[in-house]
Amino acid sequence: MTVVRLSGPRGAVDAVVPVPGSKSVANRALMCAGLVAEAGESHVRGVPGGDDCAAMVDALMRCGAIRGDSVLGGTFPRGAEAFDAGIAGTTSRFLTAAASLSVSGITIDGGEPLRRRPMADLHTALRDLGAHVEPVDGAAPGHLPVRVSGGDLPGGSVSVRGDVSSQFISALMLVAPRMRDGLVIEVVGDLISRPYVEMTAEVMRRFGADVSVSDRAIRVSPVAYRPTDYQVEPDFSSAAFPVMALAFVTGRVVVPGLGTALLQGDSYVLDVARMMGLVVSSEGDNIVASRSAGTVLSPVNVNLSDASDLVPAVAVACTAIPGRSTITGVGFIRAKESDRLGDLAAEMNSAGASVRVDEDGLTIDGGTALRPVRPFATHHDHRLAMAFSLPAACGQHIEIADAEVVSKSWPTFFADMSGVLGVGNRLH
Repeated sequence: MTVVRLSGPRGAVDAVVPVPGSKSVANRALMCAGLVAEAGESHVRGVPGGDDCAAMVDALMRCGAIRGDSVLGGTFPRGAEAFDAGIAGTTSRFLTAAASLSVSGITIDGGEPLRRRPMADLHTALRDLGAHVEPVDGAAPGHLPVRVSGGDLPGGSVSVRGDVSSQFISALMLVAPRMRDGLVIEVVGDLISRPYVEMTAEVMRRFGADVSVSDRAIRVSPVAYRPTDYQVEPDFSSAAFPVMALAFVTGRVVVPGLGTALLQGDSYVLDVARMMGLVVSSEGDNIVASRSAGTVLSPVNVNLSDASDLVPAVAVACTAIPGRSTITGVGFIRAKESDRLGDLAAEMNSAGASVRVDEDGLTIDGGTALRPVRPFATHHDHRLAMAFSLPAACGQHIEIADAEVVSKSWPTFFADMSGVLGVGNRLH
């Protein structure tokens, strides 16, 4: 276990924080590039170095679909026996759907935290479309590991609940151009995290797919992907951390290139920052967030159902703002890498905060100084590790246990955030 101790710089910050490319965008682009049916080379540039994308790249390499910096068409997912997604939930679900195009079958597995995460809705939908999905190695139904095969699937239509995980819908969308008749996904109930579905559709379109998204149905025509050069945009989910750090300190943070990012629902973090009283502006392609001396921030009441990855950063920021803040619409994130409501609340309350778990979110009574008595536990969750580091921005001594979990999405987090959080010292 690695513990990182942070002692942030005292006084106002003035920092430039480069954020990695969006792993959500990158994994979608890598899937599209891999699923090009005919010979041809795609290039996906700006892929971040985190574990999630590394697992996707490894899967493509197992199929011989990577040559230098090119992704080769006509190879994926043929030839692979197994894909190991580590603890990457999105990657595992995308790879499970891709494996349904395999004639011989592919085993999808991951680490213990991923084996606990629910997959049943995706498995059921793939079976409904004619794929074979069978638990292996004693796995419970609806969980990893599974062996998946299918080959030349006809497509047609399938019903999927919209209130469980948009990743299931995105996974089906991504493989739909390879189905003989395309696919209509009928959405049952409300569609949570719709911006992620829209992101999937837009990346697919860049690779030549014909996709339409409405409230109750997603339609994908049987139009083949074509080789494409694709540039991955900077990650708003990561940018939330340097922006929200200004709840604890005055000063200025610049995030280079973020102004060019157009696909991500998590751009809503800039609206949340403005609601709090931060100043957000553009300088060329850069986004600048600032807080002047004497600015008193305001509590917020926000529904983050379409931007649930923002919850840890926003919730921890709200502990520093006097008054009651609420985050709603996110009950479903209790089944993420961690229980992102219960675990977050428990850790913050252990340091003296007042955070209550509600049925679909959190209530935070902010303005109480934090006094951590032990390292924050990260519960295998990269976003909790990053969020718990934010109080260090005001010079608070903060220790983060299992800090290496940030490698899932932002391996250089502590170095890149040193201008805001101070230099992290590894204790053991």
